[in-house]
Order: sequence, then C-alpha cells, then structure tokens
Amino acid sequence: MQLEHEAPEQGLRAPAVTLGVVQFTPSTDPRANLTALGEHVRAAAGRGARVVIAPEYAMHAVRRLDARVLPVAQPLDGPFATGLAELARDAGVFLVAGMIEIGSDGDTRIRNTLVAVDPGGERVAVYRKVHLYDAFGHKESDVVEAGPLTEPVTFAADGVTIGLQTCFDLRFPEGFRRLAAAGAQVIAVPAQWIPGPGKVDQWTTLLRARAIENTVYLAAADQAEPLGSGASMIIDPAGAVLAELGAEPGVLTATAELEHLDAVRTRNPSLALRRFAITERRTQE
Repeated sequence: MQLEHEAPEQGLRAPAVTLGVVQFTPSTDPRANLTALGEHVRAAAGRGARVVIAPEYAMHAVRRLDARVLPVAQPLDGPFATGLAELARDAGVFLVAGMIEIGSDGDTRIRNTLVAVDPGGERVAVYRKVHLYDAFGHKESDVVEAGPLTEPVTFAADGVTIGLQTCFDLRFPEGFRRLAAAGAQVIAVPAQWIPGPGKVDQWTTLLRARAIENTVYLAAADQAEPLGSGASMIIDPAGAVLAELGAEPGVLTATAELEHLDAVRTRNPSLALRRFAITERRTQE
C-alpha cells in the first residue's frame, strides 16, 4: 500500500488533476448566475478540467453588502446549491463555488459559504469564510457571520487533496498553513477582490506568497471587473504562474501534478522545517 506523499512505484505516475478557474461577473439573479456559470464550467471541462473553481458570491454579487442581501440567502439544499450539483453532474467535474447561505439565526446575518460538489452531484465540502472583509471602507461583518473555527476543510479529487479558503482569508497566512499541514496539495481561493489602488498588485503578491511558503498549488478564482479585480490565476508550488487572466471574464486551466509538488518539497522542505504551530486566537466578547 502506498503511503501519502510516498514516491510511487517505478512505472506508476503520481496523481495529477487538471484545474479549471472561472472568472465572471455575477449579477443579483441566482438563476442567471447558474446559467452563466454553466457555460464556463462546460468550457473548462471541454479543456480537460476535472476540478472547476468559481468565484466567491457566485450566487449573488453587489458592490457593497447591506441588509438587502438577507432575503437572498438560501440553505445548502436550496436551488442554487442544487443547481451547482446539476452542473457538476452534467460536466463530470468537481465544482467549487461561493453562495449566500442562510445564517444561524436566519434573520439578521448570512454566511459567506463555499460549496464543493463531486461529479456525482454529492456535496463533499462546505467552508464558511472565517476572516470577514472589515477593511478598505467595507464591513462585511455587518451582515455576515464569521465561519466557525473548524478543522481545515479539504476534499479529495482523483487522489489530490484540495483545501478551501475565501478572498480576505488570503491576508491571513495561518489558514493556508493549517491546510498545508493537514495535507492540502492544492488550495482553491474563490474571491470577490474589490478593485482599488494597488489591489491587483497585493492580490498577485499574496497569492504567490501563499503558494511558495506552503509549497502548494494555488487556484484563485476572482470575479471579473467591475465587481472584482480579475487577475484570476493558477500558481505552482514554487510560485510560478501557470495561467492567468486579465480583467475580463474567462476560463483558465492548468494541471496540478503531485510528482512536481514532491520535487519542489524535496528542494524546499519548508513545511518539514517549520518550528511553530498555529493556535486559535482567543478574543474578548
């Protein structure tokens, strides 16, 4: 039996999975967004993608969140998540996308949630955004409840372990390190990276840093302009950009190869050399 991260037997290739990243501009109509997303998912699948990653708030997107978003929220078995499952089944892919989920009290706050479904339409992971966007003049926490501090959220796709983070989480390296330490080989980052001075530069710098310091593949799916900054990309464990987009809608594909990941980790064993653990920060209520 081959152990995780053990070199494959001679003549056998290590697992690999082709990633697809979707960049589009969601509207406020969940049904229309499913239709638009479906076109991109089929395009990615047609280019060989086995895992397709769509942006944060792919279900419903606005420039600034407020209480008007509360009635839009749906449960995990609602029409949008069900539609994602149908898209995944039809295209034969694993699909990750951001939705607006009903909050724990059902009335005053929503959850900013990523849902991952497999090619059979079964839900394989749910990640609720931990770090809320209370920065650059925005305050996501006014209407969004922070996700619970659970074990790192991952799922397996064709022998490759994929972890989930969302947008503003990118500025907090601890979450990415926890995922890498838990075995993630690819980290998916759906986002609505709000445009502004220097934001694309920060986005690209942080994405490459998270890939390099954790020696993981990173697949970042941003919204296109004008609601997002664009610049979606797929990055390898050494920080090389394998594919990227500008500001317009589009689809990226690139293959995550565990043989290459293992080679990078052999040359740069930063995960094995780390000296500090990550612990939850306790805050006063």
